[in-house]
Amino acid sequence: MDIRRVLAGGIVASLVMGMIEMVYEAVAGSGFWSPVVYIGATLLRGLQAVQAPVAFNFWGVVLGLMGHMMNSIILGFIFVALFARGSRARGTLVTSGAAYGLAVFFLMWYLVVPAIDPVLRQLNATAFAIAHIMWGAALGLLVAARKEPALQVKTASA
Repeated sequence: MDIRRVLAGGIVASLVMGMIEMVYEAVAGSGFWSPVVYIGATLLRGLQAVQAPVAFNFWGVVLGLMGHMMNSIILGFIFVALFARGSRARGTLVTSGAAYGLAVFFLMWYLVVPAIDPVLRQLNATAFAIAHIMWGAALGLLVAARKEPALQVKTASA
């Protein structure tokens, strides 16, 4: 296991998920910053009462991004420990990652979030699930070890 690949995969996958969720919530009228501010509300308890549309809140955004990326890295290491041992094909890891992302969604939405960050339940559940599936797929893609280049260019011999 390449630790740098898992760290980078976790961070990039968190950005993929975050952008999906933030754009959806902005279009839906909840505010572009609502997902990260809601995550920041885990620590900044006064934000549990924030109403949509959610405005930019510096510390809410900073803590929300930090929390989201940290959790993504931790969950990335768990994914690698469970699914990425040995030589797995890239497609298998992407598929496993998508399924893992959906499992993480159910765990978070029904157990973790109600207990520690109820304001996060103001997000759209379907969009949140899709964002988790895309997070897992991106994670699987990024942690897949590939010895050969993804694209090989063949040149004609003279």
